[in-house]
Amino acid sequence: MRSEQVYRALVNIPNRFSLCQTTARATRRLHVLSTRTEDTTNLALDGISAGKYVDVLPLPDVILAK
Repeated sequence: MRSEQVYRALVNIPNRFSLCQTTARATRRLHVLSTRTEDTTNLALDGISAGKYVDVLPLPDVILAK
């Protein structure tokens, strides 16, 4: 079930927005036209939870306001 995949992926990328962006980018790179997009998204989430695609979206530097 996809919700379980999302919770497993949140271990590696705790920010939900970053997880969404990383999943979208990984899905675009992995997608083959002869497969369903849903299957490719599941594959991307499995890869993120395994630590494969965590570096697809680099985290920005944090600048603290004074």
